[in-house]
Amino acid sequence: METTRQNKIARLLQKELSDIFLQQTKSMQGVLVSVSAVRISPDMSIARGYLSIFPSEKAEEIIKNINANVKSIRFELGTRVRHQLRIIPELKFFVDDSLDYLERIDELLK
Repeated sequence: METTRQNKIARLLQKELSDIFLQQTKSMQGVLVSVSAVRISPDMSIARGYLSIFPSEKAEEIIKNINANVKSIRFELGTRVRHQLRIIPELKFFVDDSLDYLERIDELLK
């Protein structure tokens, strides 16, 4: 069960990461990256971001690229939330394939 503080920090990180990815993907035509959820550890040291990527065929490539550049993303995040958080958590990103899963279920039910 997540505490209220964890939820507030997770929402803050989700909002700021969404803005960062929006700026990064403006130059990439036809690619949409959205942050569907952020989960933060109880000690606030690790944040796991779940990204929904469209088109889903490029998801693995984009996640590898994002995880390779996680230091610069963390630095950008730190400059945005430096007055609200004392320690910027380490970031780990994963593909959120819940939309693909729902689409697959919908196909099977038809």
